[in-house]
Amino acid sequence: QVQLVESGGGLVQAGGSLRLSCAASGRTFSSYTMGWFRQAPGKDRDFVAGISASGGATYLSNSAKGRFTISRDNAKNTMYLQMNSLKPEDTAVYYCAAGTTIATLGQGYWGQGTQVTVSS
Repeated sequence: QVQLVESGGGLVQAGGSLRLSCAASGRTFSSYTMGWFRQAPGKDRDFVAGISASGGATYLSNSAKGRFTISRDNAKNTMYLQMNSLKPEDTAVYYCAAGTTIATLGQGYWGQGTQVTVSS
């Protein structure tokens, strides 16, 4: 089992940047595929980015491509999401997730979420 804790959210102006972190407990972090999702008020939770267990493969949603970067440090049991050129439509609660594959991330473990608010 793994416990996930997100941090780094906040209020930022459009065009600004934030880096989210997801700290994981347990000794098996390096065996999990990890990812970020987000949920805006009244909307479904959507996939944003994913990263393989080794960090060798990354996946980004169309809305994240060119602006967001996902990375992980297995020695620190931590995953990151660097978000640049933020837009008001990026406003959402961001969740990290751990699972066995990118396709099954939603069936694994979740953090409690961190709020990101982008003002225009």
